[in-house]
Amino acid sequence: MEKRIFHLINKEVKMRAMECINQANENMVCTIRPKTRSLEQNAKMWAMLNEISNQVIWYDNKLTSEEWKDVFSASFKKQKVVPGLDGGFVICGQSTSKMSKSELGEMIELITAFGTQKEVKFND
Repeated sequence: MEKRIFHLINKEVKMRAMECINQANENMVCTIRPKTRSLEQNAKMWAMLNEISNQVIWYDNKLTSEEWKDVFSASFKKQKVVPGLDGGFVICGQSTSKMSKSELGEMIELITAFGTQKEVKFND
């Protein structure tokens, strides 16, 4: 049996998923998880990160959008920072691609609050 993904949006889809589970052999795995972020949320997050990158200097450093994503995701998830192998520090963060829609929504709220505090002009 090949990999199957069901978006449980109605009773019909749920029934097909249950049929698939009933037909599966014992060597299969079934995972049910919240839907991950939407493409719209992802686009909004990156646009906001780009604006922050262009407008905010952080402790005498100009950070890239990717670095700001690491800062925000680590803050949002209360991640730890550990010493790197060759000096410096490493943030033990979480990929935003694995965040649920509600989690990424909350992180966008965090980015918005920070940007507002730093007087970032967001292009909507």
